[in-house]
Amino acid sequence: MNPGSPSPRAASDIPHAATLQDVAREAGVSLATASRVLNGSERKVAGAFRERVERAAEALGYTPNVSAQATARGHSPVIALLVADIADPYFGQIAAGVARGADEHGLVVTISITERDPERENRILRALRGQRPQGLILAASRADDAEGGSASAELEAFERYGGRVVAFGDLPGDGDGDAGVRTIVIDNAGGAEELGRRMAALGYRSAIGIGAAEGVRTSDDRLNGFTRGFATGGGTMDRIHRGDFRRESGAEAMAAALEEGVEPSTLVFGMSDVVALGAMSAIRAAGRAVGADIAVCGFDDVSASGDVTPALTTVRVPLNEAGYQAFRAIVDDGWIQAPLPVEVVVRGSTPGLA
Repeated sequence: MNPGSPSPRAASDIPHAATLQDVAREAGVSLATASRVLNGSERKVAGAFRERVERAAEALGYTPNVSAQATARGHSPVIALLVADIADPYFGQIAAGVARGADEHGLVVTISITERDPERENRILRALRGQRPQGLILAASRADDAEGGSASAELEAFERYGGRVVAFGDLPGDGDGDAGVRTIVIDNAGGAEELGRRMAALGYRSAIGIGAAEGVRTSDDRLNGFTRGFATGGGTMDRIHRGDFRRESGAEAMAAALEEGVEPSTLVFGMSDVVALGAMSAIRAAGRAVGADIAVCGFDDVSASGDVTPALTTVRVPLNEAGYQAFRAIVDDGWIQAPLPVEVVVRGSTPGLA
């Protein structure tokens, strides 16, 4: 040992976390009684004993062992939320709704990021299964040709341990769906179709779409719906540029479209507001004007959509409520999804053609 160096602390000097046995001893009750009070047992404990246990736990700084609770109950007081990208405000609003429900029930929300990678998602599912959360919410959009076998096996194993699974849209490889998985349905196709009709009614006839890779369900539903609605008013989707859900991808796709040539009075439909906002930045960077020169519309109505100038025309989706309903689907045995109305909101980015 070097001179002047601190002496190692004896094991007896190192403070340890209070245990359930410590609380029982401090409160003067049996271990079983302390456990019933602190681990949420349905068996009733006399008020005087309950107060003694709670005071002892507070004095000792006792924290319940979540892993032990999960073993005893079959699940932990946790809701696991899987999103593609936490930086995307779409998922942020969904997460806020889930957290609101969890707070009402005294539960904790954990968030994992899948990056829309099936292998990464399967690894996360496998790890979460070992932690036994009470429920699992899958919020990220999937591709129709995604490998669903591994995910399905992990979800089936999760449900066997008493967990409940809720997904936004159908799961890959489900066919007619998995009876054990509850789904949150957003009318992506219908909302986009109404947006297309409204844009045609404003006089637009030529459109460019910006979407994710072909086969990604949310993107395809929105692009196909918009194309149908736009066609009913005489409009044509001239071409589609594809990337991913990031703002940077929207900017890159729009830059590529501008390089090919974009006529004045063309309408750009970004399959999400984040993508549309990226497209708007590329239009400005090219010295073109958003709205009066090239019109832009999106989908979701994230908060930033109303803050930009001109404000973005979009389809409003109650994402916070969708997240809240996803939580209710976990905890309510008799849950039935309430309608999630979508609404076209016309703003300055699509002023219309005289």
